[in-house]
Amino acid sequence: MIVLLNSAINLKIYSPTEPIGIIILFIGLIFSGMIFYVIYAVSTNKESIEDKKIRTKKESIQQEKIGKLFPKQK
Repeated sequence: MIVLLNSAINLKIYSPTEPIGIIILFIGLIFSGMIFYVIYAVSTNKESIEDKKIRTKKESIQQEKIGKLFPKQK
């Protein structure tokens, strides 16, 4: 049965020495690199510039609201 399956589908075209096999290996390397980059980026918790601006703006608005609720008395 295995011999019949191998003769029906030419599996040699997917070997690493054939062009399709090289393309498959190259795509696999790119995909693996992207996965490792995503894992690295998530684990380092890098913020973008826009995220930092939004966070500082929210913090300043929060401080203003706290200042209105609890004014300093002299």
